[in-house]
Order: sequence, then structure tokens, then C-alpha cells
Amino acid sequence: MKFRLAKMDDLPRLKAMYRKIVQSMEEQRIGIWDDVFPCEFLQGDIEKNCLYLAEDGSPAAAFALLADSDGASAVQWEDPGAKAYYINRLGVDVGHVRQGIGGLMLRHAMSIAREKGAGYLRLFVVDINAPAINLYEKSGFRRAGGVYEEVIDEDLVLREYGFEIRL
Repeated sequence: MKFRLAKMDDLPRLKAMYRKIVQSMEEQRIGIWDDVFPCEFLQGDIEKNCLYLAEDGSPAAAFALLADSDGASAVQWEDPGAKAYYINRLGVDVGHVRQGIGGLMLRHAMSIAREKGAGYLRLFVVDINAPAINLYEKSGFRRAGGVYEEVIDEDLVLREYGFEIRL
């Protein structure tokens, strides 16, 4: 498995991978991603050099590693003033599920964040996304106190838990 920053020519294959993930999540009744999120954010992530991928001939997984997050002030982190990076849009290709790639991606994100001088790797996960919550807990992340309510529109508010791991 090769890890690297995504390039613009990866975009069509990454969007295809995420569309399959969205379809799989809908089948599992985890309707939190759609045609807009995360697919329409990938190009910006590539342009900012913050989208990482794992590939084995085709994309197996990807995530964005960001220096901040909209919900950061909504939860009680262990050390709120510590430098942290936030993992976002972590997705594992449906053909690679249950092969340990999610854990590999988290370890890769930890390594990058550590190299950038962060003391913590943090993330937000929607409360109904049990598979992701299980992955984060299994990988050593701890849930922060509080809940971030992300208002998508008047009919949709996502309740998100903050998770973090000290690096």
C-alpha cells in the first residue's frame, strides 16, 4: 500500500470511490454523506495539499488533514490550547472494508500531524456512524465532552462527537 498526497489527476477516481462509499452508507442507513459532501470538497483539499490517499493500483482510502475545524470550540478537549490537526472525510473504498486500512490511515494521519508539530489528532463523527466510532475507539481515540451540532439546513442538523488522540 502506497501513501501519498493526492494530485489533481486523482480526482475522478477519488470521486468515484467516495460515491461508492456514499451508496454503501445509504444502504446501511447512515445517510450523512451525499452528492455534495464529501465529493465537492476534494478538489479544494487537493489544491491545499491536504488530501492524502492510500493506493494499491487504485485509491483504497483517503482523508483530509486540516489545521482547524468548525466544531473545535463546541467540545471539551483534553488540552484545548494544544496544537492539533483534524482528520476529515476519511473514506475507505468499499472493496477494501474490513482489511485494516482505516486503522492504517489513522496511523498515517497521526504520523503526519506529529511531523507538523501537533500534540493531538482530532476529528468529528456523526453520532449515528457506529462503524466509524468503533474504528476510532479501537484505534485509541477518546471521546471529548460535548456535542457539535452542525446545521446543514433547516431540515438537517448533524450531531457530531469529537474524538482525539494524544500524539
